[in-house]
Amino acid sequence: MNVIDRNPRIIVALDFSSKEPALDLISQLDPSLCRLKVGKEMFTRLGPAFVETLAAMGFQVFLDLKFHDIPNTVAAACEAAADLGVWMINLHASGGRRMMEAARERLERRPERPLLVAVTILTSLSERDLAEVGYSGTAVENVQRLAGLAHFSGLDGIVCSPLEAAAVRDQVDREFLLVTPGVRPLSVSQNDQKRVMTPLDALNNGADMLVIGRPITAAPDPLESLRAIQAEIAGFC
Repeated sequence: MNVIDRNPRIIVALDFSSKEPALDLISQLDPSLCRLKVGKEMFTRLGPAFVETLAAMGFQVFLDLKFHDIPNTVAAACEAAADLGVWMINLHASGGRRMMEAARERLERRPERPLLVAVTILTSLSERDLAEVGYSGTAVENVQRLAGLAHFSGLDGIVCSPLEAAAVRDQVDREFLLVTPGVRPLSVSQNDQKRVMTPLDALNNGADMLVIGRPITAAPDPLESLRAIQAEIAGFC
């Protein structure tokens, strides 16, 4: 498992439909204060070259494509992502142990590799949503089960709601990384996230890194918003 540098703890989620507004925002940010997350829409529209551009600008990039397929396909996709110079990659823990182990083993062939984390239960899913797709038990029970599987498979960490972070932290070692979306300052709407928490409370609950989008990207002054959140969590950085 990689030795993980948790600073900076904030990962800014880039959710734009075109390159220009994304680059305008990024030009206002400081790579010493945050990392960047590129998800499915931006990657599909702008391609691998955009990710390489961000890395060349000095930002560590979390490529959030949530791979979920047969083991060899996911392993090959993770290797292709690593070739872009990204800092972190994710896949779905529900793809199973063999899939996660195949991805980890492929990345471990490299002299330097990105972090590999597993998505547990999406923060947009309520208890009712989980029941509708056939998951028995509560959100926290499912997150704990999938987190244990990811830990056993040798991954660097998981993605989970901050509300489940404390329960997961109790069952894994301190080096196992907990990446938490669903983080919202009190003054900001929850939008489409169901299981949310403030940045400071998320860290107190056991989170390591905080994925934050619109509270920074839609702010009148994104850098000032980023600095304000950094000041709020300064005791943990």
